Amino acid sequence: MAKIINSLVNGIKGGVKGAIDGTADLGSTIVTSVKEVTLKTIEGTKDIVVKGVQVPASIVQGTFEGLTNIGKGVIDLVKGIVNGAVQGAMESGVDQKDAVQGSVKQAIYSAKNLGLDVGSVAVEAVKGSINGVKQVGGDTISATKNSIIAAIEAAGEISIESTEAVKNAINEGIDGGRDILKQL
Repeated sequence: MAKIINSLVNGIKGGVKGAIDGTADLGSTIVTSVKEVTLKTIEGTKDIVVKGVQVPASIVQGTFEGLTNIGKGVIDLVKGIVNGAVQGAMESGVDQKDAVQGSVKQAIYSAKNLGLDVGSVAVEAVKGSINGVKQVGGDTISATKNSIIAAIEAAGEISIESTEAVKNAINEGIDGGRDILKQL
């Protein structure tokens, strides 16, 4: 339980750092997703309606959902969000490859759902995953390769155009990205 809480705190910490870095000139908006949730009692005879915060599937998804009104500013936040998520997951015992690929893919899926430029988000997510791995003393070379692979796989599940956009953005925005793409 402590590992899960620590992972969430580190993910939030990275997201907050990214928010400060990415929206210093934009101001800030806090958006909370509130929904009515109906809970059944044990006997099933009564319904309890509770208004509360909807819990997202992951800290990365939740952060992206919470920042939808900022628009383009979200792209600037991606690096910090993914950095914190990767770092927190690895410190909690998650394998480096799984932490990197899971966080990068979630960032790409969230970008698509929010209508953001998938290529730009991919570059920032790759940079964030490399930084997160570096901060916990992991292998940044394999993190770079794994995060690029994850970005391309996630984009491939969206569309051919998204895949090409991600490849082009990585080619231009990631040191060594062109060489890794040639190996794939």
